[in-house]
Amino acid sequence: MAKVDAADFLVEIGTEELPPKSLRDLSIAFAANLASELDRQHLVHGDVSAFASPRRLAVLVRAMARAQAHRETELRGPPVSVAFDKNGEPTAAARAFASKCGVSLEKVGRTKTARGEWLSYRLQEVGQSAGELLPAIVQQALDKLPVQRRMRWSDHDFEFVRPVHWVLMLHGDAHLTAQVAGVVSGGITYGHRFLAPAAIHVPEPGKYGELLESEGFVLADFALRRQRIEESVRQAAADEGGTAVGDDALYDEVTALTEWPVALTGTFDDGYLDLPQEVIIATLTGHQRYFPIADAAGKLLNRFVVVANLVSRDPDQVRDGNERVIRPRLADAAFFWKQDQRASLDERQSALKDVVYQQGLGSVDDRSQRVASVAMRLAEQLDCASPAIERAARLAKCDLLTGMVGEFPELQGTMGRYYAEAAGEAPEVATAIGEQYLPRFAGDGLPASRLGQLLSIADRLDNLAGAFALDRKPSGNRDPFGLRRAALGIVRIAIENELDLDLPALIGAALELQPVSTADLSALADELYDFVVERMRSWSIERLHLTAEIFDSVRGRRPPSLLDFDQRLQAVAAFVKLEPAATLAAANKRIANILRQADYEGGAAVDLALLTEPAENALHTALQAADQDIRPLLRRRDYTETLARLAGLREPVDQFFDSVMVMTDDDDLRRNRLALLAEMRGLFLEVADISRLSIG
Repeated sequence: MAKVDAADFLVEIGTEELPPKSLRDLSIAFAANLASELDRQHLVHGDVSAFASPRRLAVLVRAMARAQAHRETELRGPPVSVAFDKNGEPTAAARAFASKCGVSLEKVGRTKTARGEWLSYRLQEVGQSAGELLPAIVQQALDKLPVQRRMRWSDHDFEFVRPVHWVLMLHGDAHLTAQVAGVVSGGITYGHRFLAPAAIHVPEPGKYGELLESEGFVLADFALRRQRIEESVRQAAADEGGTAVGDDALYDEVTALTEWPVALTGTFDDGYLDLPQEVIIATLTGHQRYFPIADAAGKLLNRFVVVANLVSRDPDQVRDGNERVIRPRLADAAFFWKQDQRASLDERQSALKDVVYQQGLGSVDDRSQRVASVAMRLAEQLDCASPAIERAARLAKCDLLTGMVGEFPELQGTMGRYYAEAAGEAPEVATAIGEQYLPRFAGDGLPASRLGQLLSIADRLDNLAGAFALDRKPSGNRDPFGLRRAALGIVRIAIENELDLDLPALIGAALELQPVSTADLSALADELYDFVVERMRSWSIERLHLTAEIFDSVRGRRPPSLLDFDQRLQAVAAFVKLEPAATLAAANKRIANILRQADYEGGAAVDLALLTEPAENALHTALQAADQDIRPLLRRRDYTETLARLAGLREPVDQFFDSVMVMTDDDDLRRNRLALLAEMRGLFLEVADISRLSIG
């Protein structure tokens, strides 16, 4: 293979401060888009690395070809039979093809295929240089970034997430000059806004990260910067005798806000430790992106870690500034905590009537009543009805009217639990109020109490039912009401807590309670059931290591219980590993096709007098024995053992198909044999439709 003339390529887009919560995603998408465009333009390249800081998105492409390879493409014309008449003279079609190729007819060749012979012409395409292609490639990569709201600035027509101030494009040692993102690209970058504001010349792509760090006080590698922040924050917390409190989202956001991170510790008045810990954490992390410090028992200390974006000559001044910022925040939180407790949740309940939930779906009080009704229906199914269920549902949304939740919306439910406890509500009611929003995100914990589980499911069902009744279903990537998350939450709570619920009945109840007239309630209920089950698909496939075929084999049976659905999935997953599984799956597929082609409607019993062949008698006997064996197994939902027992039918099934003609001319014999096959298929359908499986 000929050696490709290649060099590293670097592109950097310098901007005003980018949105911190989306910086990481923008960086990953920019690198992926650029690689995709390079591949589309047939520019051979090596590894692609992304860089991102508050004021830049950059991509380094290793060993990228300086030009496209020359390519030979074949243009195919009309069939020879059409290109020439019976006398061998070229037709208009042949001449038109030659003209299209820009050559005389004599230079047009022929290509033989299994389908015949065609006129053809091999065209040599001369590859363009990378320098000619790269400006458009970079622009395409930028245009495809996942930016919800783009902005314009100055007199530019170009739109981007933030104004662009400089563009650097460097291929090998050559700086590429072109109009990109409304700016003429050059060969310089800029470091830290305050520590190194002067321009920095980049001589070659491979030195980009090193130069920015050594001369620009910028750690451009997002992952490396995050790692250093984690290490420094944890060390600073350890120096204070504790551990840092912060999730991945907080570390990502702080990484997106800093270019030269330096960890410092600060303190606050220990009197604020009387506040609920969640309030202190929300104040420190939500408003200021500080990392609280907790002791070995998980109790907060009156200390925190702040990550500054520079090295200061006077760190005490930076520390004092951050401490002064947090004092009024904590004072506000303490004020809300005190004021909110002057009225109990019960006293706030009547005010929910004046708060609109969603246009068309009534007030928050209306919603609370619907959630209470569905939760009671849930409790009846699980035989655990209690007055506490309705009490929890009616009080669950009252904390929305408190000052604390107004300031910290993420504390919905959490503050409700605290205020319920303070007002002397039953412990199970307070706990359920605190658990109603769990799980809040993928991988989050689930409600631990039974009442919390019922309240959480009922809340999600009402959310789903209301949105579907108003025809506000998710489309594409848009899901403004969090319906996919709500559906997955129902799946996880039901299966992981082994709640045997009749989902279609609950969906029907939730839809009937909506203040929206629906033309076909049954069809809408089916659609909502399918929506919830579809959310279960990827979660189950990943969790149980299934194939999509296994999932569809059970989904086709539409089990009303998600727990039952999960048990069937596990049984089919075990069945496909058995030696007879492939044969029986193929036999079921064959039977399904025979019954469909025969328009067999089912319902007829097998007539023993018409079983004339030994093989059909043997199959009938085996089916009767299997049916007797699996009935008790099905009653206790032992689907794995059921399918294992049915696997023993392979031999009589094989003998039947080897020696019995199903579609015989005798009408009575044909109908009887179809009934026999339908009986066998019915046994397997008690668990799943294994005809959907392709095994082996």
